Amino acid sequence: MRQIALTEGPHVSTSVTYTAVLDVKRSTAEHLAGLLRGHRIAAGTRKRRRALGCFKQAVLVLRWFLGGTRLAQLARDNGVSVSTAYRCLHEGLTVLAAGAPDPATALDRAKAAGLTHLNLDDTVIRTDRVAAPGPGGADLWWSGKHQHHDGNVQVIATPDGWPIWVTPVRPGREHDTTGARHHGLIDALNRIAAELDMPTLVDLGYENAGDGFRHPHKKPAGGELTEAQQTYNKVIRGIPGVCERANSLLKTTFKALRRVSLDPSRITKIAAAALVLLQLEYDRTT
Repeated sequence: MRQIALTEGPHVSTSVTYTAVLDVKRSTAEHLAGLLRGHRIAAGTRKRRRALGCFKQAVLVLRWFLGGTRLAQLARDNGVSVSTAYRCLHEGLTVLAAGAPDPATALDRAKAAGLTHLNLDDTVIRTDRVAAPGPGGADLWWSGKHQHHDGNVQVIATPDGWPIWVTPVRPGREHDTTGARHHGLIDALNRIAAELDMPTLVDLGYENAGDGFRHPHKKPAGGELTEAQQTYNKVIRGIPGVCERANSLLKTTFKALRRVSLDPSRITKIAAAALVLLQLEYDRTT
């Protein structure tokens, strides 16, 4: 239930109460509530010591994810302080992110499914938190390419654009290949390609990453691509375009991923939690 204050004059105000429907499967909310209940039991939390029950807390977390609802609004709607709402949110992020697959598990599932190839692409998650000093005094989270503060998350997806793993966040100023190497993706995906003939399709941002990667040919300086290279580029650019569906699924489904007002380092848990929620909603892993 929500309340809206309506002013009818200088001294008169009334309240209108209405019911809001959350566009999510009830089973997803119940699953999250179960995770929160297990977390409380493991922590030895006594009954009736929390401001919100597990199901109400799950709804708070899902409202933040799906609608990007501000924490102040969520606090008012639930009759709790803003600091309590933040604690409820971070606890929900923690229990959800814990269920995300690690890269080895995600790649094992891809092997078992017999996929012909994988897609790898990055997505930028904007953040409006204050700047932080980075190497050489440069702004750690400022992306010169996008001209705003953001974090970079790389997404591994199936041939039809279903996300199966998201990396921890890296500063938006980092190059794609640098981030992939930091996460161990370059070696892992080259190994998968060599062992199973399962290459990874990427854009030119991953040029020279290894034989396991397929990307368009780059036009040589002062020269032209051959007809065969031009044909190859048309094909290779069309297939990984499906990978954009993975990023779109995450950002379209979860408004919270479009702009994060929390500490940018929290994007790691937010993205992992979003992947788990997406799998719950669609009942699919690969």
